Amino acid sequence: MPTYVYEVIREDGEPGEQFEVVQGIKDPPLTEHPETGEPVQRIISQVFMGGSWSEDSMSKSARDEKKLDRLGFTKYVKAGDGVYEKRTGKGPDLITRDNPIKGSDLKGLD
Repeated sequence: MPTYVYEVIREDGEPGEQFEVVQGIKDPPLTEHPETGEPVQRIISQVFMGGSWSEDSMSKSARDEKKLDRLGFTKYVKAGDGVYEKRTGKGPDLITRDNPIKGSDLKGLD
């Protein structure tokens, strides 16, 4: 079962305590802290990937655009202030601060 990260929603808007909960993927997200009853929200956290990792091997993998495309990833590279160009994968060719992508831009890309 996956481990989800939750964060307490504080009245002042500052980030609250974070905690982890093991839940089934189909279980609804928690709305309250299991011990204190404070309101919480599930947050996105980085994914843990097992195996060996090094700065050098990671940078080589990120540069291999054919491999990224074959694995279904999309790679954008910063081309200026608030401008990102697609190097490989699916999605818009250009993302800018003035014209950000919307969820509808991503439909049908899978």
